[in-house]
Amino acid sequence: MLTLFRRPDYQSEITNFIEEMRQKKPTLEAEQRAGRALLWDKHLDRETQDEFSQARVAQQPYVYQTLTK
Repeated sequence: MLTLFRRPDYQSEITNFIEEMRQKKPTLEAEQRAGRALLWDKHLDRETQDEFSQARVAQQPYVYQTLTK
């Protein structure tokens, strides 16, 4: 089957750049995962989260309106 839009040997500049980066620095993916774990992959304590949500004070409607009476 002949496909008009597919070029079998073509790789975009971005794909080439990423492959070149991976070859130059093989530890890159592990470093990225460690950085993600540092900021995002956290264990959440469900009890503490429930306490925070129960302690939340309801916001008044029309927050930016000043009361002039």
